[in-house]
Amino acid sequence: MPRKLTVTRVAALRGRELAGLGVAKWHQAARADGAHESGLTALTYPVILNNAVDAALMVALANTLFFAATKGQDVGKVMLYLLVNIAPFAVIAPFMGPLIDRIQHGRRIALAVSFVVRVALAAVLIGNCAYHAATNTVDYNAFALYPCALGMMVMSKSFSVLKSAVTPRVLPPTIDLARVNSRLTLFGLVVGTGVGGGIATALEFGLGRVAHVPGAVIALMFFSILGVVASMRIPKWVENTSGEVPTKLTYTAQIRRTRPAPPGPLTTPATAPSGPRGALKGLRAPLGRNVVTGLWANVTVRFLTGFLTLFVAFYAKNGPSKDEHGLMQLAVLGAVGAAAGVGNFLGNAVGARLELGKPSRIATAAALAATVGVVTAAALHNLLFAAIATFVGSAASAIAKVCLDASIQDDLPDESRASAFGLSETALQLGWVFGAALGVLLPHDVLWIGFTTVAAVMVIGTAQTVLTYRGASLVPGLGGRRPVVPHTESTAPFTSTAVHHEGA
Repeated sequence: MPRKLTVTRVAALRGRELAGLGVAKWHQAARADGAHESGLTALTYPVILNNAVDAALMVALANTLFFAATKGQDVGKVMLYLLVNIAPFAVIAPFMGPLIDRIQHGRRIALAVSFVVRVALAAVLIGNCAYHAATNTVDYNAFALYPCALGMMVMSKSFSVLKSAVTPRVLPPTIDLARVNSRLTLFGLVVGTGVGGGIATALEFGLGRVAHVPGAVIALMFFSILGVVASMRIPKWVENTSGEVPTKLTYTAQIRRTRPAPPGPLTTPATAPSGPRGALKGLRAPLGRNVVTGLWANVTVRFLTGFLTLFVAFYAKNGPSKDEHGLMQLAVLGAVGAAAGVGNFLGNAVGARLELGKPSRIATAAALAATVGVVTAAALHNLLFAAIATFVGSAASAIAKVCLDASIQDDLPDESRASAFGLSETALQLGWVFGAALGVLLPHDVLWIGFTTVAAVMVIGTAQTVLTYRGASLVPGLGGRRPVVPHTESTAPFTSTAVHHEGA
């Protein structure tokens, strides 16, 4: 205690005490349920830092992309740039899942590389910015900004796919995969997006106005460097991928009406090559009906969240508030953004506590709820119901993701779960990208046009989800015309019989 107490010193002491208690509670939560011993705690830190990097990028781009433009022509250029950025990722995303399946070793290094690339891109942005005294902001050269932003978004999505493939390898024995993923999401939102975004915002306004440097990008670089270190501190046993069997989404085999083979290890024909790698070469595990139902539900809802992310931002700029002060536009974005954040947090919190006896049914209900919300917003077309639709969509997205994780754990064997998580994450990211692309292309000055269009797409996606749950499909080979636990198939030329894994 200091010899002389003042209000400032007492506040400082109390703040330090509360900060210490918060750090202690954080360590306790991060290590709970055997997470430290299994390696889950070590994976938690890169996930948090990835969220922090994403939040810092959004802070850095917010003024440049959405509030700096004052003319319709400028906004049109922003739309074109965003569309150019989204289109390549829509092409890249389908190849991420198969690429993860091929990375049999070095997944820690791949996670670290996703941060290393962002460090390099941040350095390019810092070298291509200039301070404008008239607006008191730091602006970036467009020829450096948009390619770097694209690269960072691709690295972030790649990290998400890689993380999904690594998570089953650090699963504590006392928690299931659905709750582990909810836990990682909550930590990422609260500590990464919340605290990291706050730090980036403070540095952006502080360093930007005082030192005339891009504070958010500097924070992004710092978080990325920490991410490299944290990724390499993940236990080495996540590299052990021996025996993994990749999954596939399509299913064209005739559904057998006989009982499945008795539980047992994977079996291969006698003519298969010797050794574990030869025995598993060419094997593919088709996803079962429950997993595909969860995938359709999640892709449908992610389409909505991707649409809302960009459409609402442009509506704030070009809608009824376009002639208002910038603070009014920020208030419009803040209202919808707060609805999305609260919905996402509550959805993950509720999903972590749900009794997931029939996860595919809950995922279908989540897609129905999101569709009802967006249809209502399209019919009433005002900002209040748009915020409500955003809240429902964000909560439904979180709950549907928990249900998908539960279906993957219940219906797939251990050797196929890592691949299934990588494939599912790729599909979800692709759904978000197409929704975001629609949010860029549609007119942004009329609310009902955008919501009516996305409502029509949501109705089709939800109909496919319901049909898949009931064993039917609108899309051949990608619906519910398959058993709950299909037989593992082989694509190798020497095989002639199906391979069975443990069934439900």
